[in-house]
Amino acid sequence: MSLLDLECLDSVRRLDTRRLLYQVLNFLMVVSSALMMWKGLMVITGSESPIVVVLSGSMEPAFHRGDLLFLTNRIEDPIVVGDITVFKIEGREIPIVHRVIRVHDDDKEGMKFLTKGDNNQVDDRGLYAESQLWLRRKDVLGRARGFLPYVLKLEKVKNVRL
Repeated sequence: MSLLDLECLDSVRRLDTRRLLYQVLNFLMVVSSALMMWKGLMVITGSESPIVVVLSGSMEPAFHRGDLLFLTNRIEDPIVVGDITVFKIEGREIPIVHRVIRVHDDDKEGMKFLTKGDNNQVDDRGLYAESQLWLRRKDVLGRARGFLPYVLKLEKVKNVRL
């Protein structure tokens, strides 16, 4: 009888190990699928970050905190006044979402542009790197082509009695 009990326990242990392995494999499949979709979006849009979240109120009323922006970054499309760009500044980790207010095309240095948040009083020169007065195309992660409002809006949850 004890030999039979040991065989049953072994089969249960193997079954649990199999289920665990199955769950781990399913999880890895989901993660790898998400990574493949992200890389596919990067190729299609030309942007290293095709989807970003608005983190501040500097673009209100156009965009609010928690809005998801869908970006493209095709080199053949010129940046024009009014475009909403997402750009990175040297020494800063978090990208900034602001509107182009001025474009300067120079034969020597190429196209440069100046940005400003819709809800800000002054342009972004105070945000740029120390000696930087303009942004260049290399600073741009993408331009907003669409958005989903309030997707990641975090509301304060009050105590709820059930």
